[in-house]
Formats: sequence, structure tokens, C-alpha cells
Amino acid sequence: MAAGWLPQALRVSSPNWDERPPGIRIDLLVIHGISLPPGDFGGPWIDALFQNRLDPEVHPYFHPIAGLKVSSHLLIRRDGELIQYVDLTKRAWHAGVSSFQGRERCNDFSIGIELEGTDDTPYELAQYQVLADTSLAIMALFPAITPHRIVGHSHIAPSRKTDPGQAFDWGLFFDLLGHPSR
Repeated sequence: MAAGWLPQALRVSSPNWDERPPGIRIDLLVIHGISLPPGDFGGPWIDALFQNRLDPEVHPYFHPIAGLKVSSHLLIRRDGELIQYVDLTKRAWHAGVSSFQGRERCNDFSIGIELEGTDDTPYELAQYQVLADTSLAIMALFPAITPHRIVGHSHIAPSRKTDPGQAFDWGLFFDLLGHPSR
């Protein structure tokens, strides 16, 4: 693994990252849900958003978000394809205003994984399997991330976010992770 890049992931670099604060221990994994435009799967728009290339003229939904500077470390597409945008040791811009157990600025100490989907569309089994395998690989690299330190975006930003949503099967995910009693 070159620095914080997973060898099993397709590398599509995002410019939207920076260094983590000195002395920060990476100890949180945040699961997100995304589709662009909402409910559309498989297009190039997530890559475009994370690379600052989203054309606001393509779809009305893109107008207010085209200028955002956001990223995630990883994306898992509906078919299970794993894409990495940011080195895991760097700070991706995925959590926004957030808090976990009284600690603000979750981007500082977390890794973000996006699942292609919506809050109310069931995720695919291939996504759960890749998410579990990827989470285990991340946990091996960053042992401070335990099953109790894997959360949804909605857990760290409950007044702003609902993802990965009610369609995300936490029980299945933790079963695949090998921690059914979390």
C-alpha cells in the first residue's frame, strides 16, 4: 500500500483534502450515502463532485452544489466497485459540522466511506461485502477504529444529515464484519 492508498481500490484523486492536525489519532469510520442526482446511480457525477468538475448545467440539482469543495476517502458503487479519492492518512472533507462523543470536527480524526445509494433504497449485498472487507482492512491499519467507532453520517451530524439512511442494514453490516453483537 502506497502511503494510505488501498491496493484494491481504483484511485481517482480528489484535490479536496488537507493534512490532519498534528498528533491526531485516526479512530472513527463514518459511513455515508450519496447519489447524484438523488436516486440516479452509476453516472460520473460523484467523481465530478469530488474533483471539482461538476457541471451545474447538466441537472438542476447540481446548481447549488457545483461549487462545493467536498470529498470522501472512499466510494463503494452499487456493483461493489471500490474507488479511493483521498489518502487515508490525510483529512478528506466528508463530515462537515460534526461531533462524536463530544469531539468536534470529525474530519480531523475519521475516515469517510460513501455508499452509492439513498436513505430509502436498499443497498446491494455487494456493497455490504465490500464495505465489510474495506472496514476490516482500515481497522487493521488504524486499530483505534473498533466496531463501536463505526457510525453513520447521521450519528455525527444528526441535525443536518440522515445518511446512510433507514435502508442501511446495520445488522447485516456488523454480521459481515464479524461483530454481530455490536
